[in-house]
Amino acid sequence: METHTSSFSSLRAYLRALSHTPTRFTRRAISVSTPYEEMSRVRSRSGSDMRKTLRWYDLLGFGIGGMVGAGVFVTTGRATRLLAGPAVVLSYAIAGLCSLLSAFCYTEFAVDMPVAGGAFSYLRVTFGEFAAFFTGANLIMDYVMSNAAVARGFTAYFGTAIGVSSSNWRITVPHLPNGFNQIDIVAVAVILLVTFVICYSTRESSTVNMILTALHLLFIVFIIVIGFTRGSWKNFTEPSNSENAYGFFPYGASGVFNGAAMVYISYIGYDAVSTLAEEVRNPVKDIPIGVSGSVIIVTVLYCLMAASMSKLLPYDMIDTEAPFSAAFSGKSEGSRWVSQVIGVGASFGILTSLLVAMMGQARYMCVIGRSSVLPHWFARVHPNTNTPVNASTFLGLFTAALALFTDLDVLLNLVSIGTLFVFYMVANAVIYRRYVAIGTTKPWPTLSFLCSFSFTSIMFTLIWKFLPNGRAKAGLLSACAVIAFAILQLFHSMVPQARKPEFWGVPFMPWIPSVSIFLNVFLLGSLDGPSYVRFGFFSAVAVIVYVFYSVHASYDAEEDDFIIGQKNCEIHMESEESEEDQSFKV
Repeated sequence: METHTSSFSSLRAYLRALSHTPTRFTRRAISVSTPYEEMSRVRSRSGSDMRKTLRWYDLLGFGIGGMVGAGVFVTTGRATRLLAGPAVVLSYAIAGLCSLLSAFCYTEFAVDMPVAGGAFSYLRVTFGEFAAFFTGANLIMDYVMSNAAVARGFTAYFGTAIGVSSSNWRITVPHLPNGFNQIDIVAVAVILLVTFVICYSTRESSTVNMILTALHLLFIVFIIVIGFTRGSWKNFTEPSNSENAYGFFPYGASGVFNGAAMVYISYIGYDAVSTLAEEVRNPVKDIPIGVSGSVIIVTVLYCLMAASMSKLLPYDMIDTEAPFSAAFSGKSEGSRWVSQVIGVGASFGILTSLLVAMMGQARYMCVIGRSSVLPHWFARVHPNTNTPVNASTFLGLFTAALALFTDLDVLLNLVSIGTLFVFYMVANAVIYRRYVAIGTTKPWPTLSFLCSFSFTSIMFTLIWKFLPNGRAKAGLLSACAVIAFAILQLFHSMVPQARKPEFWGVPFMPWIPSVSIFLNVFLLGSLDGPSYVRFGFFSAVAVIVYVFYSVHASYDAEEDDFIIGQKNCEIHMESEESEEDQSFKV
């Protein structure tokens, strides 16, 4: 039997493999997997299975805990003061609707294919290995950077809660450059503690998350009640400075949508819940309730929080950096204790969002290791804890190293361009998978629709962002909207669906995923330049890793699977021949 030599067995073998890179890239980049392979052969590479211990209420807890973190305490003030005014309540409602549409797309995949890979696995069965690796690698880097920033933010919020400046807890190293000279031991300790919890057990991680989330929700309800009881309804329409715009919409309708783009980052976190699908007892029932239900609950909470803050202060008096704490600390001396209570609540929120995000990033890394585009060491599931200990430990230490000395701005790193890009890709993937069946239907009509609709969405976004207000801008935006609607209606009427979901599917296909595509493109257009620079850098790193390592490791795994299949076939044939010989002798 012929054996395959690994591309990494020696330097000569690796150089030989590099010489075949174009051929292997062409073969592996667009190779797609199947749900059956993802749930059987690919999952078996982890050794032990992840234990199915989660129910719908666990997913609700993870979803709420993952979303209600530091984001809402930062973005609400900026969106209210600078963009939407009291209408920030509607901004949160619009952003919540966008999140719900994306959640529907995730849910269809997670119910049909309950594996730990989340978006990586969904893209691998639709657009192929390279697209999955490209988006997955960017998402993991965004997770790591955001988690490091959030952990450092915990030091600041907890210091505020107990009345101690965070600078007293950080060690300044004068010989290091600015931005890298503040050593944060507390942030490292928090990350290592969370890493231990998620390595120990998913069931216990859920219990810890439930407790922290319940405490955090109590503080949020406290904020809402205090705001509504101490505030005044006139603050919804009257600014403190008579020179500023009056009314519920001081910045107009455009301000509401710009505010929605800013506060959308407060909803990022539910995607990590989809990575827990492999550990859910009843995916068909539990996943739709857990994912969609958590988005709906968080939307209601965010709208009430924004309303309570707008009732407490006029929009032009709201602090842009710490709106809730500043609102109470400035009311009176007797209200300063409320500010400290809010600091405690924010600390709990940071811990829950950190816990869920670190669980999600570990499972992404585990399944990427299963697919052989990263070393199999990351794919191992510990037989005693039934958790991806290797991936969790590696990413935990990497995150802790960043949080130790890198001064990352919390808001900047919560603006996750990688996550929004993955939302966009998953919405495209759910349409592609519904309308294209490999071997039976042609993919070009669907691909043409997706490309043309995305292009129209990009044009709408660029016009919205760069053209000055006026009739020309309104006319061009209207033209883009009409063209997008026409493209969508034409595709809907002419291209039939190739498959129907067996258990749960996105309703009103292809309208809901298409709206999700448009909204994610629009929100991507609202991000700043540095976000795209970071995305470009991480993308370049991902491509380099794929070309120089992943494509060859994946090729080796394909060849090994082929040889194993041949051996199994020969063993089966020899067994049948032996049985025939025995029966002949008898």
